[in-house]
Amino acid sequence: MEKYRNILEAYKNCSPPPKTAAEAARLVAAALSRIQRADLEGFLAFYNLPIPSFSSASTSSDHQPSSLPEGIQFVLNTLPVHNKCIGDGDGFTAYVDTADPRESANVPLEVHEMVIERTQARIDRDYQTADALLRSLNEAGYKIITILGEEILAKKYIIGMRGIDAPELKMASGKESRNALVKLIGVKRVTIYVYGHDQFGRYVGDIYCDNVFIQEQMLKSGHVWHFKTYDKRPEFAQWEREARAACRELFASENPEKPWDWRRDQRNANIPVY
Repeated sequence: MEKYRNILEAYKNCSPPPKTAAEAARLVAAALSRIQRADLEGFLAFYNLPIPSFSSASTSSDHQPSSLPEGIQFVLNTLPVHNKCIGDGDGFTAYVDTADPRESANVPLEVHEMVIERTQARIDRDYQTADALLRSLNEAGYKIITILGEEILAKKYIIGMRGIDAPELKMASGKESRNALVKLIGVKRVTIYVYGHDQFGRYVGDIYCDNVFIQEQMLKSGHVWHFKTYDKRPEFAQWEREARAACRELFASENPEKPWDWRRDQRNANIPVY
């Protein structure tokens, strides 16, 4: 009886209520977190609910479906990208709804527990505790985002755009490059074909928005460089040549400074770059 009482209490405090079997399973797992894992899995199986991941790791599986193009590990479909999350012309922070099938089974149990505890704290008007739990969620790589009045638990991804390099914000044309990316993806949902991680821990991928290949647009408009060191796709080189020939943006200058040279000079001068 105690199990059902805990589940009922969790359901009452859950906002929004679970809409899918996977969401219901996560709520049950959070409500019954103190019982043995084998007992919990048996309970879920009895009610024909999926078994969520109980891993404490926050990273998702990099399993590569056979239908994806060569080199691509997985695909992310994001929530609208906030303008303030676009750092420069080749990188941004994206959030993915944890109700997404790829995410739902990989949300750590303690994250679900924090969401439930935060909901209860808000009901109790204990806003100090609610804010502290929100900060803990952010530190775990998750964020609660409100869209059209609905609170959504989302996973955070820091994205680097494969094959291009934009001027840093402190460089000439740095702000213009960022603004160009804002116009293309700001406040829009994007699809990211992820190849892996870079040396800074970012997820590196090809970006599509409104059926437009974003790297292509940024290269053709002359707002970024082709980063040949890590991507030798010939079309990227061609798109940069087109921008150079038309003297667009960066290439309106006779000898524009390359961002990798600028970063090297900053490091040599012991000036932090990132």
